Amino acid sequence: MRLRHRPERVAEPLAPPTGRSRLAFHGVRIALIVGLAMLTYALFPASPAVDSPIFEVGSVATQNVIAPFAFNVPKPEAALAKERDELARSAKPIFVYLPAALDSSQQQLKSFMDSVRAAVAASDSAKERVPAVLHTASMFGVTLTDSEAQYLTFAARRRALEDALRRVFGRWLSVGVASGTTIDDVRGEIIVRRGTEERGMLADSVLTFGSLLARSQPMQPDRNSSVADGLYLKLLSTFFHPTIALDRAATEQRRQELRNSVDANLFQVRAGEKIVGEHEVVGKPAYEKMRALHDAMQARVIGGGPRATGRILGAIAYNALVLAIFGIAVVLFRPQLYQSYRSLSLFALVFLIVLAGASAAAHAPTVYPELVPVALAAIILSILFDPRISMIAAMILAVLVGGQSIFRGTNALFLNLIGGAAAALSVRIVRRRDQAYYSILTIAAAYLCAAVAIGLTLGWTASAIGWSAARGVANAVVSVVFAMFLLPLAEKFTGITTDLTLLEHSDLNRPLLRRLSLEAPGTYNHTISMANLVETACTAIGANGLLARVGTYYHDIGKLRKPQYFVENQQGRNPHDKLKPSTSATIIRNHVREGLELAEKH
Repeated sequence: MRLRHRPERVAEPLAPPTGRSRLAFHGVRIALIVGLAMLTYALFPASPAVDSPIFEVGSVATQNVIAPFAFNVPKPEAALAKERDELARSAKPIFVYLPAALDSSQQQLKSFMDSVRAAVAASDSAKERVPAVLHTASMFGVTLTDSEAQYLTFAARRRALEDALRRVFGRWLSVGVASGTTIDDVRGEIIVRRGTEERGMLADSVLTFGSLLARSQPMQPDRNSSVADGLYLKLLSTFFHPTIALDRAATEQRRQELRNSVDANLFQVRAGEKIVGEHEVVGKPAYEKMRALHDAMQARVIGGGPRATGRILGAIAYNALVLAIFGIAVVLFRPQLYQSYRSLSLFALVFLIVLAGASAAAHAPTVYPELVPVALAAIILSILFDPRISMIAAMILAVLVGGQSIFRGTNALFLNLIGGAAAALSVRIVRRRDQAYYSILTIAAAYLCAAVAIGLTLGWTASAIGWSAARGVANAVVSVVFAMFLLPLAEKFTGITTDLTLLEHSDLNRPLLRRLSLEAPGTYNHTISMANLVETACTAIGANGLLARVGTYYHDIGKLRKPQYFVENQQGRNPHDKLKPSTSATIIRNHVREGLELAEKH
């Protein structure tokens, strides 16, 4: 009998259905296709058959793209926010004149001087005047020295000082003086409001307290007295109130008005307007318009209505028909896989993982079809089943993904077809860890060749070709690594044993084989010899020698229950000599059942 290499590795083999069960048998599998088609629509919620194409920048449009209705092309959120912020920063800060600040300065100065005058007049002697002035000044928050207090006890000096300060306040505070902390961080032009009037001026030309001190110094009435200088500056600082202040609310309102004035749309497209013509090179504006048209049509589908319902049903039917082609291929070429519901469920799960990855790539700011992980599915299916069915699956996935609206007009179909086929052919028998590197190199080389072919056809730059190939290499690495991570789970789900698992079972240090070597050494030696012969024979006829070797290793483990009853393990007398022939036959036969029990336990 000739052993086949892969097709026999199928879990849950079922007998062909007959009679009434046939409808239920095929109905469950059709439901699986419809369910996967609906999930595909959920990941790509737009009709792939009628939606507007999106051609890549630099490619040549293969058809006219005409706007079927008016729509707007919104600016990218980051670009819109940047433009708004830049315009808002150009807003001139708004300062307001505060006449009440001048009144406060003059009124506080008058109150201080009146209080000092009253304190001096109430003192009975010259010695009491200085303490009285010091006490009065402290009530106004003014800290004076004794000499400064003594200076204020003289009425003529006090009146001259008060008149000078009044003139300073009246002359410059009425014009407008700002505090240094408010105006120092402002550059360029500002707006000063006086009532309902606005006047623009440079921030550097606005008077501050520092410039006020410099301009008011010549007005000090007793310039020959250092005590008068200190007292003059101290009172000026104490009773100064800025008459120009930043109006933060008005400034922020002006900035917000400027932000709102920025048009949120990049373009406004009218109904019937040509977006790009056939045989024309697609530019960035045309690409943005096609993306916006796609989003607008998708929003109309999601919005509901009879036409939307028809588009949804059409999209699901499109996906189901593509998937049905794969189902028919499985029925014709791998009927044993079609009978195994677990195997079909694994196909559906692997397809769903690839579609989810394609959806994630489609929602990126720029669509890169090289990032669709079709190679992931091809690797898993090649290892579990065989490269032929894996290649068919990769082709179906390439058609399914390439037919979605977001990938129409891109190179998704070609790139995924090449990458998936390379992945399916790169993995046949995996028995060494370094074979993953060969798969990565093969898939990466396929993406590189595809990028060069597309780039030369469309006139890409060397940089664009290089970036496309780099994305393909990244896809190859991630797909192979992720496939190896998922492979053990897929084996357990389907019940299929791959060559990697067979290699693990072939380790002679595993518990069962160790027990066999210690407890039944004769059987162990017989097993090793038979394994070498069986592997050589299977390899010679093209069968799976590894599977045959591992099966031979474990075929006699049932003898571990009573190893001394088998001739290869006997030393001395044969225990069967004391048994009835029927009992001996039962012991011999039972080693098969006991071996199956041990195998299932381990």
